Amino acid sequence: MAKFNLDPQLGADTVEIGDLDLCRVLLMNDVRYPWLILVPAKPDLTEIGDLSRNDRIVLLDEIEAASAVLMKLYNPLKLNLGMLGNIVRQLHIHIVGRTECDPAWPGPVWGHSPSEAYVDDALQLRVTELGKALGI
Repeated sequence: MAKFNLDPQLGADTVEIGDLDLCRVLLMNDVRYPWLILVPAKPDLTEIGDLSRNDRIVLLDEIEAASAVLMKLYNPLKLNLGMLGNIVRQLHIHIVGRTECDPAWPGPVWGHSPSEAYVDDALQLRVTELGKALGI
């Protein structure tokens, strides 16, 4: 059986928070947005239809749990969910908290402007806060 490996581009752009039952939870390293990425930790997935029915149900539950955490902790005006996969083909789901004062509002965050990385202390605080809220 093939082993799950995180796409190198996802690894370069994010910081790992931990694992839920199905998904690896990542924080996008961009301080301007509360932005999680869920990656089902199974090999060779590119489309949601590659998951079993049961795993699709678990994925939706984990998207909801991550969304609820972002809403509770950061109170965004809107959550954007994205599953593009045009550059990184590995199945992954973006959950991005949006506000009217974020730099890309009201357009999409993708391709808007270069990311602004967290400073080390803020990054560690955010990872710890999110991990605790997610129970991981």
